[in-house]
Amino acid sequence: MMSSEHLTQQLLAVLLNLCLTFAGPLRPLNGTECTAKGPASYILVFTGHWSPQAFPKQYPLFRPPAQWSKLIAVSHNRHFRLWEEGAPASAGVQNFAEVGVTVELMKAAKEARKRRAVGAMHRTAGIPNGIGHSSTELLMQPRSSLLSLMVKMVPSPDWFVGVDSLNLCEGSRWKQEVTIDLQPYDAGTDNGFTFSSPNFPTIPPENITKITSQMPNHPANSFYYPRLKELPPIASIKITQQSRSSDRQTPMSNHILPNSIIPKRFSATPLDCEVSFWSPWGLCLGPCSRGGVRHRTRYILLRPANAGVPCPELEEQTECVPHSCMRLQ
Repeated sequence: MMSSEHLTQQLLAVLLNLCLTFAGPLRPLNGTECTAKGPASYILVFTGHWSPQAFPKQYPLFRPPAQWSKLIAVSHNRHFRLWEEGAPASAGVQNFAEVGVTVELMKAAKEARKRRAVGAMHRTAGIPNGIGHSSTELLMQPRSSLLSLMVKMVPSPDWFVGVDSLNLCEGSRWKQEVTIDLQPYDAGTDNGFTFSSPNFPTIPPENITKITSQMPNHPANSFYYPRLKELPPIASIKITQQSRSSDRQTPMSNHILPNSIIPKRFSATPLDCEVSFWSPWGLCLGPCSRGGVRHRTRYILLRPANAGVPCPELEEQTECVPHSCMRLQ
């Protein structure tokens, strides 16, 4: 007769098998696992396209001017996520997106590397202008063929550009070249609408979302361009596979590319004039009902640029009505 202890062990074994059968892989990404026989060396070039011609609204000219933080890149497998659209920002993502601090972000990646979920971490230097380049060398391993990266926009409340879990391996082959245009993202941890907004935390925090020409749907938003179907790329990355030479001693990493490299040029974005609401009508000036007039005014909130709609009249007058008359002594 089977003992109760033996029966319990068998039931536990059956339950374990069922769990393993129905439990799917953790966050399956980008198809099958990489089966390449060896590593691949790449050069990653980040290019900023943040110009006053492409993004004229509230373009930051000083304190500080438009610029890019250092780039943080991590190679990993499907068991790690640096950031994810539609998901809450981690503490590391929040600190980086808000103030450019990388300590928590790197700590999480190092912990994941102990579990063999992360392969390597890379950085590039920051770019002191909205337009410019930075680059670093990547060594990708088959067991961590996914690449994620982030670059903070400076100044901004909690905005960044990035790539989430890009697979550089297709089956048994490494991709030769990948180019991706980047759009801004909101980390969901700060309420600011403009580049220079003060730090007002979002309570409760929202999920990471892409910023578009019409979302957030608010005229104060620095990226609000209702005439555009989509924003022009504010940055891009180009990842090119390199042949690995045995006589190379010093890897090329963390350097600024020469200024002779000209970034792509995009057509200028038209910016329409924005004006305030009308002020209340003033009192009647002149004889009431016999040629007297009253006035109201408005002022310019945003001047037009790049052939945008010009500003309308800023002053308007009309004939007096009896209740607005001002008697002259």
